[in-house]
Parts: sequence; structure tokens; C-alpha cells
Amino acid sequence: MPEKSLISFVLLPELKFVRSEGVSRFFCEKVSEFEVCHRCATPSHSVYDHRWVSLKDAPLRQALPILVVLKRRFMCGPCKKPFTEPIPGVLPGKRTTQRFKAALLEASEKFHSMKLVREEFNVSSDFVYRARYEQLKLKESKRMYNGWPDKIGLDEHSVGKDPLWRRTRFVTLLVNQKRGRLMEVIKGKTTSDVAAQTQYLKNPENVKWVTQDMYEGYRKFVYENLPNARIIVDKFHVLKLLSPYILKERRRIVGNNANRKARSLLLMSSYKLNYFDRLAIRRYLENYPELNELYGFKEMLHSFYRIKNPRQASTTLDSIILASHLAQTKEVKRLGRTLKSWRNEILNYFDNRMTNARLEGFNNKASLVRKRGYGYKNLDNYRLQLLNACS
Repeated sequence: MPEKSLISFVLLPELKFVRSEGVSRFFCEKVSEFEVCHRCATPSHSVYDHRWVSLKDAPLRQALPILVVLKRRFMCGPCKKPFTEPIPGVLPGKRTTQRFKAALLEASEKFHSMKLVREEFNVSSDFVYRARYEQLKLKESKRMYNGWPDKIGLDEHSVGKDPLWRRTRFVTLLVNQKRGRLMEVIKGKTTSDVAAQTQYLKNPENVKWVTQDMYEGYRKFVYENLPNARIIVDKFHVLKLLSPYILKERRRIVGNNANRKARSLLLMSSYKLNYFDRLAIRRYLENYPELNELYGFKEMLHSFYRIKNPRQASTTLDSIILASHLAQTKEVKRLGRTLKSWRNEILNYFDNRMTNARLEGFNNKASLVRKRGYGYKNLDNYRLQLLNACS
């Protein structure tokens, strides 16, 4: 009885056990009255010949079992050609089972190098590479989305240089904000790239909210392809608009980038600082009017996002835009033009209060995937790896 249970566990469906050699070599055959030709779909009962085929199967304890299958070839009457009967769980022309490749995929995620996987499964590096991405494609086909959700997020990150043109390559992450899942990894970040690679998604009218940074290409895509969507500009990207200019002005004054504590105090909201730190910053800024103006508008943005009432937020944002037009520094004037251009999208935050925090987390995972793979030349492989890591 235990032997029969073990054999039924090891064998593939529709296979009959014949005999075994040792503990890792099992002889079996497929028993069926007829098979259907894969060319013309005609049933055939005429056996043309036989042949033994060895198949590598998933590891069993410490052993790698070998299934030796007696495969029959049938003669198709209408085609006048022989064909080989299929084996469930084995792709045509392959010498490994799908269970073996699934186990290899699991091992490749646990081991830190391909060499260890190759030694553990006694296969070549090329086979590990091909089997891994074949399994990742199967996993992707099972979890593919059919339609748009009601809340999505868009964000991009760079994936190194193009090997031919030496230009920086970008990918766009499309995230289902409601379920917290990565839906798609889009090659490129332009409006046409995003539109072309999301055509398979149905019902674009389902989308009600979209979170993004201040990239015009995404805004154009949303307004052209998602008719009912409202854009929310991520507040983190609004708050950091003046940060580079504050650090640049500080370096111009000090002459170096030392004193990390002073840098962090200038970028932090004074609302989170204690009394003595706020007093020290105020006294320090009295001697530098340009830095003081930059810091003042940065504080206005922080206080703006602490508002709870949408109507009050609209009034406050208009006052910040008006004050920026009267400022002395060109960076603050540029800030005012940016806020005016994105006014409606910034104010939408107070109706839903969604952010791109989840997308930034996926960007962090993406950087780990790139470091682990020492970079990716093939963006299709990078897409499969990232979908698998963030699913």
C-alpha cells in the first residue's frame, strides 16, 4: 500500500507504472485506446512504433527521479504522417516535466547564485535561464489583469543605459492602488508607450483616481485614455520641489556638503522640530535672505498639506501662488508657475488623500531586483522578474 501511494505521487497523470530501478528511476507507459492528431484533430487507433524517453522530474527528498516513459507514435490516416502521443505535464519536445521547471524556479529564488542551482539540479546554466523565464511567463499569464481598477498609480524609474544608443532607459510601473498589486511594467514612459502597452486592459471608464508625480506625459495619457479619472499629484513630489535649490544655496554659502544634521534640519518641516532647533534655524537664516525665502516657501507647502478643509486648501494654494509671483528668487517664481499649472491635480489630494507611497515601495523592490541581477539588458526579462517579485 505505501509503495502504491508513493508511485501515484511520483507518476504523472494518465501514466501506468511498469517497474523501477533503484529509488530514482521509474519505468511507465501511457495507456489509452486512441490519440488525436495535433495537425487535423482526427482520432487514430493505429500504433506506428514505440520508443523510450527519459524525463527529469521534480526532486524527491535528496534524489532527482527519472521517469522513463514508453511513448507511442500513431499513424494519422488523413495526414499520412505519424505523430507522438502527448504526456500530461510535459511540453512537446521537452525532456523535463513542468514540475521539474517549477521546482527549479523556486530554487532560483532561494539560492543566491545560478551556480548553486545548476549543481543542485544537474543542469546547464542555459537551461536554468530558459526554464526560469518560461515559468515566469506562465505565472504572468495566470495573473494578467483583464480590466482597469478604480484606483491606480503611475511612476517611473531608470534601468540603466541602452546598450546601443547609450541613452537612459525608463520603465513605468502601473499599480492597482486598491489591491496593492503591481499590474504592469511598461517599457518607456512616454504617453504613446503607456497607451500602446495598456491597450489590452478593458473598461478604462472604471478608473476614478490616478496618483502620479508631476510628469506631463502621464497627465496627457490619463486625460486622453481614462475619461472618468481624476489625477492626484503625490504630495511628496510637491514638498520636495524646493529641496534641491535649498541644498544648492546652502552649498554656495558653506562651500561644501558637510554637516548632515544642518542639511536635514533645513529640509524638515519646522512643525516637527523642537523650540531650540527652530530658533537656531531662524537666527541662521537672518543672514542669508535668498535661503530664507526658499525656506519660507518650503514651510508654506508643509503647512498647506496640514489643512483638512478642501475649500481652505484651495484658498491657501492660491495665496502661495500669488506670493511666489512677488518673490525675489527665480526658483520661487518657477515654483509658482508649477503650482499654477498643476493646481487642480494638487487640490484633488484633499478629496481622496491618496499618495504614491506604495509605488515608491515597489521602486525600492525594483532597485533590489536590478542589483541582484547586476543589471538587465533585456527589458522583457526585467519586466518578468519585477512582476514576480511584486505580485
